[in-house]
Amino acid sequence: MSKERAKRRAVREREAAIRTAARAAEEERRERRRARKSALTKATRGRLPLRATRGRQTGVLARRRQIQSSLLVAFLVAVQVVVWLVRPDWPSRLAALVVSILAAPLLAGLLFRRR
Repeated sequence: MSKERAKRRAVREREAAIRTAARAAEEERRERRRARKSALTKATRGRLPLRATRGRQTGVLARRRQIQSSLLVAFLVAVQVVVWLVRPDWPSRLAALVVSILAAPLLAGLLFRRR
């Protein structure tokens, strides 16, 4: 019976040692990653302009802009669908696509004036 317990204890200790080694290796990787990031931050600080990272804009104006952009894209897609259904030849389809892409900023400026 004591030999059996000794074997089980040896197996438990071996597994515990393996888990401890894995935790130590993971901690070492984390520490190396932190050191690399710190070194990179120190090396680039002062050279790169600091820009505050901002999330997505929210609010009434941002929502209005999203709606306007969505309407413009929907309009241009609808024009493309009509051209693709009406015109069977590829040059006119591609020309309509190029004109739509080039006219999008102009249409946005004309349809949605900033006051």
